[in-house]
Amino acid sequence: MKVLQINFSDYAEGGGGSIAHFRLLESLRNLGIDCKSLSGIKTTDLSYTKSIDRQPRYESAIRKFTYKLGLNDVHCISSFNIDKDPFFIDADIINFHIIHSGFFSYLSIPYLIRKKTAVLTLHDMWSFTGHCAYSYDCSRWQIGCGQCPYPETYPAIRRDSTRWEWKLKDWVYNRSDLTIVTPSRWLTSQAKASMLGRFPVHHIPYGIDTDAYHPLDSELCRATLGIPLGKRVLMFSAENLKDSRKGSDLLIQALEHLPPALKQDCVLLTLGKRTTQLEAAVDIPAIHLGYISSDRLKAVAYSAADLFLFPTRADNLPLVLQESMACGTPIISFDIGGVSDLVRPSITGYLARPEDTSDFCGGIIKLLSDDIQRQRLSRNCRRIALEEYSLELQAQRYQRLYQQLLNK
Repeated sequence: MKVLQINFSDYAEGGGGSIAHFRLLESLRNLGIDCKSLSGIKTTDLSYTKSIDRQPRYESAIRKFTYKLGLNDVHCISSFNIDKDPFFIDADIINFHIIHSGFFSYLSIPYLIRKKTAVLTLHDMWSFTGHCAYSYDCSRWQIGCGQCPYPETYPAIRRDSTRWEWKLKDWVYNRSDLTIVTPSRWLTSQAKASMLGRFPVHHIPYGIDTDAYHPLDSELCRATLGIPLGKRVLMFSAENLKDSRKGSDLLIQALEHLPPALKQDCVLLTLGKRTTQLEAAVDIPAIHLGYISSDRLKAVAYSAADLFLFPTRADNLPLVLQESMACGTPIISFDIGGVSDLVRPSITGYLARPEDTSDFCGGIIKLLSDDIQRQRLSRNCRRIALEEYSLELQAQRYQRLYQQLLNK
């Protein structure tokens, strides 16, 4: 079995979806499967990953026209030449992942897979909307989009052509034979209710390396990070702390509601691209670690924390929640998207009502005031990570799916 993954990035600079793609790539190879990756950008020196040969001069000229029309990806004509790449020619299975972000034209899918077995792994809603990765409270993707209420959301559009893009995607899927994979139960239900509902939809959660992410000695981790002993440590992580979807403004509101005595007893530990706005807005000492790619260092940070705070507005199956669980750190988040797959009330953490910062604050107070319950949640987090979300289990599920498709 030879598998080719196609994604925006082979690993770094592509957010959680690219990290999830890379972890799948490595875990499949560990099972003995010949798995390679073609991507928009190459960030590793691995021989089994390469970047797609682009035609920047022509694509740039086309983009000047299509971008003004509100179509972000159709200018990538180099996608139609991917079938000439040796990685593609040798593959039995083509597994698409994140195919937006201006490196791949989805119009090429029917052409590329006409003689290949193909899987599309969703990491957000983009594949069945008129432009957005997350639609928030908008359900127009179910009826053909148009009159977009959020043209500025990622990936932003210059002009509202969402109805045309929705129709183009529908045209592509009418001419394609795909199998859909979704990491969360929420995204599974969304996909089945969308234009992708014409295809088989399989739920396969992301995997997490439970050897790299595991509980470490809390006091030793705090000493390593320069955190005063005896403090309650609240952790918040996002690739970009200014990203509205990640809810740093909601976190500020929730922390402002904390009793003054509790604030004095806490330290805020943050990971991601630094923003002084967060640190200046809350009356809590903050330690910022910046953007960390090392799994080991992230495990140290999670193990140093009493609680992991995740005030998201929209998400699929956040990798940071899996990482936190594997390190035995309970989580507080909003009941949004696929978050509830991981944050299970009174089992792995606390789920607040969406955007209800008072409820979120109440969860912090409740768990910080009950050491016994927090320790029980910690044990549950680690157990569930081992039982349900190991990388080996994810790879085995993909292997079975690939084999079923090839047998057909």
